[in-house]
Amino acid sequence: MNLLVVDDEETLRSVVSQVLSADGFEVAEAASGEEALEAFRAQSHQLVITDIRMRGMSGIELLTQIKQHSPDTQVVIMTSHASLDSALTALRAGAYDYLVKPFESLDLISAVAGRAAEKARLVAQNRELVEQLKQANEELQAANGVLQEMAVKDGLTSLYNHRYFQEALARELVRSRRTQKPCSVIFMDVDNFKVYNDTHGHPEGDRLLKTLSRLLMANLRGSDVAARYGGEEFVLLLPETPKDAALKMAEGLRRVVEEHAFPGGEKQPLGKVSISVGVGSFPLNGGEPAELMAYADSKLYQAKHGGKNVVFG
Repeated sequence: MNLLVVDDEETLRSVVSQVLSADGFEVAEAASGEEALEAFRAQSHQLVITDIRMRGMSGIELLTQIKQHSPDTQVVIMTSHASLDSALTALRAGAYDYLVKPFESLDLISAVAGRAAEKARLVAQNRELVEQLKQANEELQAANGVLQEMAVKDGLTSLYNHRYFQEALARELVRSRRTQKPCSVIFMDVDNFKVYNDTHGHPEGDRLLKTLSRLLMANLRGSDVAARYGGEEFVLLLPETPKDAALKMAEGLRRVVEEHAFPGGEKQPLGKVSISVGVGSFPLNGGEPAELMAYADSKLYQAKHGGKNVVFG
């Protein structure tokens, strides 16, 4: 542990330095408070032993400056004035302890310095532990964020999952009732997806679903919620959107999918990858989540059995 001894009396400074060097400290010396402060700013010391009365800057002033620069540094004050007032002044200013000159025993210097050094080590260990705990807490929060994300997102498409969508729909219907504003859901299904999987394999089918998810996200508003409902089914929640606007958006999405060049799309029964879409709106087609989804699902069923690649609402 590095230590700085400060005293304008060279003989006393030398004696203290020799004792502490023999104790295993790496000792530096300063002949004044100003010199000590300059040395301390160049290289912080974990422990400082300084006289309280020196020409120029006093030991108390040096103590104050050191604590402002490095609060963890332990400072021991040496004083030839054994009054309680001078000792209390030093302790109030942040000194760890004090030594009274002339020293009764050189062992006393070693004992006080040893206790101060142990305090410095404990403070450093405590700060390191706090930093480790802080880092661990940040890592834990990051991990919890990932887990929360995984809990609400579909692993393949990165869209929201079925459970999250149901919760979002329930919240939105409550809000829509309160604000007296409509909202809509768009339910869609990839046409002939089993044929695509059987023809090209499941990895290509997964790539199709991921590409479709990106197309949906690229054509939605920031307030809209897109989810993979299950398998090749997708559902969108459109806040503050009446039925006619939802139908227009659904038709736009149908065209985007139809016009996209999916690999192997020309081998599909319709000669392209396409989606069938059902649209339902609150309050026109239902006032409860299950009722609204059942309506949109029935329209999707009609679209699937009405030639596919169409929008029903």
